[in-house]
Amino acid sequence: MDTLDLLYGVVIVVFFAMIISVGLYSRKNTKDVSSFVLGGRQVGPWLTAFSFGATYFSAVIFIGYAGKFGWDFGVSALWIGLGNAFIGSLAAWVVLGKRCRIMTKTLNTNTMPDFFGKRYNSKALRIAAAIIIFIFMIPYSASVFNGLSYLFTSALRLDRISNGYEICIIVMSLLAATYVILGGYMSTAINDFIQGIIMIVGITMTILCVLNYNGGLMPSMEKLSQVQASGSSFNGVFASLFGPEPLNLLGVVILTSLGTWGLPQMVQKFYSIKDDKSVHTATIVSTVFAVIIAGGSYFMGGFGRIFVKAEDLATASGSLNLDKIVPYMLDQAVPKILVAILVVLVLSASMSTLTSLVLTSSSTITLDVLADNVIKNMDEKKKVSFIRLLLAFFVLVSMLLAIYSYRSNDMYITKLMSISWGAMAGSFLAPFLYGLFWKGVTKAAVWVSFLSGVGITVSHLILSNGALFGHSFKFPTGLPINLASPINAGAFAMLFGIIIVPIVSWISPKLDKKVVDRAFADMPEDVISPKLDKKGVDKSVTEDK
Repeated sequence: MDTLDLLYGVVIVVFFAMIISVGLYSRKNTKDVSSFVLGGRQVGPWLTAFSFGATYFSAVIFIGYAGKFGWDFGVSALWIGLGNAFIGSLAAWVVLGKRCRIMTKTLNTNTMPDFFGKRYNSKALRIAAAIIIFIFMIPYSASVFNGLSYLFTSALRLDRISNGYEICIIVMSLLAATYVILGGYMSTAINDFIQGIIMIVGITMTILCVLNYNGGLMPSMEKLSQVQASGSSFNGVFASLFGPEPLNLLGVVILTSLGTWGLPQMVQKFYSIKDDKSVHTATIVSTVFAVIIAGGSYFMGGFGRIFVKAEDLATASGSLNLDKIVPYMLDQAVPKILVAILVVLVLSASMSTLTSLVLTSSSTITLDVLADNVIKNMDEKKKVSFIRLLLAFFVLVSMLLAIYSYRSNDMYITKLMSISWGAMAGSFLAPFLYGLFWKGVTKAAVWVSFLSGVGITVSHLILSNGALFGHSFKFPTGLPINLASPINAGAFAMLFGIIIVPIVSWISPKLDKKVVDRAFADMPEDVISPKLDKKGVDKSVTEDK
């Protein structure tokens, strides 16, 4: 073992000791479901904002998306990061934050499926939402494992060890499961704050190293402008404002930015924040965080083509493994003595996202499927125990999928994440968003949104594998937008839901007025929909409550 290996080992051990210590510290505050899942709805603005950002951006962004879309679009990939900051963070907090906190508190909901069940008075919707979350969280979690392990294998030279990649995934799984099982939501929030600071320092250092490797910003841009795009007659297209494929770039912006509005692990941050003043502070902090992390990651990835050639990424099947681009870049640009900081950067980003995913999924299945449906009269202590048990199961399944995708060289990071985001955001975004603002959303419209979100995603996945009712199938090529892209399919699923929910709501039976008015009962004037009465409640509902 050389000096660098020893340094890497010490830094990683210190990091792991820190996050486990936070889990042990937070354990004393996880006595009931609300404290374990939402931190008792008393989480401050800075912890919530950093938790939102750290959950949003993981190794999936830093390794998978920054590498692939930097390769596809050049420096115009920066638009994705700016979309994440101003649509996925700023607009999400402004539009959803306050209303979501108020309505979920009024309805006493702890999870997104619980929101659908009580807002639309349907136990079946609650169970269906929980099943969608549990199934489609798994590929997202696996993509986080993949991004983390690719960097570890490269930076820590784990390829020298037999099955080094698999060992890395197993170790990460055990550590992630341990600290979230110990401390629940508060453990993840505190760790997210610490890890968020590490991410800011790490991404700043990385960008400076990448630019400095080629002599600075302008020399790097000049070198990138000399790279010719296949099939394009424009010179310097990878250094241009909108890159070689503007429409496909727009699809990525929509999926990765608007998608946060319908993802349960993101929306749940609004549930937990303690008051309206905290919402305002968290809005600003999370937006600045997103500009630095997302903007920095995609901007850095845009220079991938001046570090890596296509032949460096070729697999045995002839395809390109784009998940290796960022590790290749960093291996060349970042001095070995700073690699430990870089590893902790990606580790921090990944662990924060991973723990939010497993906590959301396990709490959803326990509270929305098992409690009072499969297991009657489940008390608070038993609910927390089941959540912890399912945490371990969820991590195990995600770990196995990550190992499979690595060995098959088929399920690359962006594909795994696109499947997850497309199905969940495609199903939930529209009925969740409309449900906070409009009393007219119907139960039938929510079902249509669920079916279309999952249906579009799964159908596209089947077709992208070249099969259609036993016959070979290929998407048309030569169009300005790539129909085979799971990114574009996910973006379409979300937009389709936004269009179809009001249409179905206008023609289907309305919900009972008391059910709807109860959901809007505590909405103050400054957040009420202009089409509603000031309070949205009448005497009969007040007396009923």
